[in-house]
Amino acid sequence: MGQILIRNLDDEVIARLKLNAEAASTSLEQYLRDLLTEQVSSKRKDLLDFARGMRERSRPAFQDATDLIREDRDR
Repeated sequence: MGQILIRNLDDEVIARLKLNAEAASTSLEQYLRDLLTEQVSSKRKDLLDFARGMRERSRPAFQDATDLIREDRDR
């Protein structure tokens, strides 16, 4: 597993993160790990939803043209 070091965080930000972790009954490290994982997962889900929607919208809107050609020919 990798590690990340974040420098120059404002003391107020750190204090709030510690309070959030405490409220969640977890360590600051675990809280941040969960927060980052959730953020990445939600972005991936949004991307997959977007791609799924694009795929559905780009499906051909027409059906088999055989019936249309026969209908036109019979006129």
